[in-house]
Amino acid sequence: MASRLNNEILFEAASCVQKVTLNRPTQLNCLTFEMIGELLRTFEEYEEDPQVRVVIVKGKGKVFCAGGDVVHVIQFMLQGDLHCVEEFYKNQLTLDYLVATYKKPVVFLINGAVMGGGAGLSMNAKFHIVTENTVFAMPEASFGHYPDVGASYFLSRLPGHFGEYLGLTGAKINGSEMIASGLATHFIYSKDIESMENALCQALSLNTSSKSIHESDISRIIKEFARNPVLKEGSIFKRLDVINHCFGKDTVEEILFALEKENTAMNDKWITNAIKSMKLASPTSLKITLRSIREGRKQTLRQCLIREFNISSHIVLRSFNYNDFYEGGKAIFFTKDKKLKWEPSKLEHVHDAIVMQFSKVVHDDRWSYLELPEREQLKRSKL
Repeated sequence: MASRLNNEILFEAASCVQKVTLNRPTQLNCLTFEMIGELLRTFEEYEEDPQVRVVIVKGKGKVFCAGGDVVHVIQFMLQGDLHCVEEFYKNQLTLDYLVATYKKPVVFLINGAVMGGGAGLSMNAKFHIVTENTVFAMPEASFGHYPDVGASYFLSRLPGHFGEYLGLTGAKINGSEMIASGLATHFIYSKDIESMENALCQALSLNTSSKSIHESDISRIIKEFARNPVLKEGSIFKRLDVINHCFGKDTVEEILFALEKENTAMNDKWITNAIKSMKLASPTSLKITLRSIREGRKQTLRQCLIREFNISSHIVLRSFNYNDFYEGGKAIFFTKDKKLKWEPSKLEHVHDAIVMQFSKVVHDDRWSYLELPEREQLKRSKL
């Protein structure tokens, strides 16, 4: 079945398996307003369709999904089209919640970069498979936003303070590091992905006696192709002790101070890169990010998504005179001069009282609320 969006999403039925392919390879498969809406409608239909027993999601080309289409969001803001911006955020978070609580197995094949909205779509699903080509990152603070799409939930549940490290620095990690940290459920070499897909479809086509497919059936087939990747000696995950020491501090200022102190003693490249990334990012975004991850550690996914919607609402409406997302997005995605002008420009000028206000519900006639039904979030499958 072809997509109604000029083939930006491809749908293919293989027995009782529905394959969904993000098909904007030249745009890094970034999710547009229209794509998110269609994915939401399609997943709702699949969940109720007795003929669909498993859904496989993948990306066309060398990237799985580099995130939401920030360019279009900024354009909507420039045009004053708050309705489209609101619907973009609302539909995206609703889609992420639906996938995370889906009644049927969903298998994500992440053979390439996964960032932002792509991570929100896949990281809380039952099966998210990575390869030697996979690169994960949440770089939102670098352009005046923060890791949303459920990131405060899945980042906060990584070992130690690895989630704070990823969210505050936007650092990239590979497939083996995703497995080690718990960000992925299985590792399969890219050359075996197609064979695994075929084996899955074939096995399910033979098993027609049961109306539903148990997760263990999917897991058994995936395990036949899964491998245990070895972390390289220089892997950042092997620096977890230092990461915990630095990123476990109470404030962003203390984290930076700890990093600079460690850098003086160790002069390790990853520390230098972490300091550089944080100093280039929006100070307000950094503080929002840290608080969001810390709050997420105590909340359910549903609570995290609703709170994240509140934060994004304030960012879009420019509450508290916040313009960093608008200015950062313009400098990176439009003028591309990367002349970032953050306000406030220094961490010490970003007051905690203001940061706390971002999580509160927006009371604005131009904006509504995110309402998510109570749905059971099933546990991820294990290797």
